[in-house]
Amino acid sequence: MPRDLVLSQIATTFPMLLAATDTVWRFLGEIGSVMSLGMAGLGSAIGIGIAGQAAAGAWAKEARAGRNQSFTYIILVGMPISQTLYAMIVMINMRGVFDNLDVSIADSGLLMGIGLATGLAEMLSAWMQGMVGAAGIRGLSDGEGKGLAFVIIVMGIVETVGIFAMVFLIGMIPSA
Repeated sequence: MPRDLVLSQIATTFPMLLAATDTVWRFLGEIGSVMSLGMAGLGSAIGIGIAGQAAAGAWAKEARAGRNQSFTYIILVGMPISQTLYAMIVMINMRGVFDNLDVSIADSGLLMGIGLATGLAEMLSAWMQGMVGAAGIRGLSDGEGKGLAFVIIVMGIVETVGIFAMVFLIGMIPSA
């Protein structure tokens, strides 16, 4: 008798679970879309924080030495913000897929993967760019401003990783 009760509960619950499945799959795809922006924003914040700390230390050192404080550090501190923009571009492109329920359900795993891959690539690119910027700021401070072009070139190389991730992952988004 308890077995019949369990089977009857499953039989009545199973259709509701199947009906909810489409919503669950679409939801997982949408999570990927949003995660891309959140992870990129986290990486940008960390990168800016790391470079900002180095800039604050360099400014304090310059002030103690009686030198003018260098504005060029601001350029290096701000560079990691661009990865958040790249993730937002991917997210906006992904949002168009969710208008077509069939595609968003059928490709929900792909959409989640695109979102997570975008988030990771942009987060790590921004984080590493902030670390390179911090090292560059320390070098510029010690070298009295010499070598800025080299630091910007290296930061541009790190930036390229974020750009490539954005372009390649946009290319993987299914058409709605």
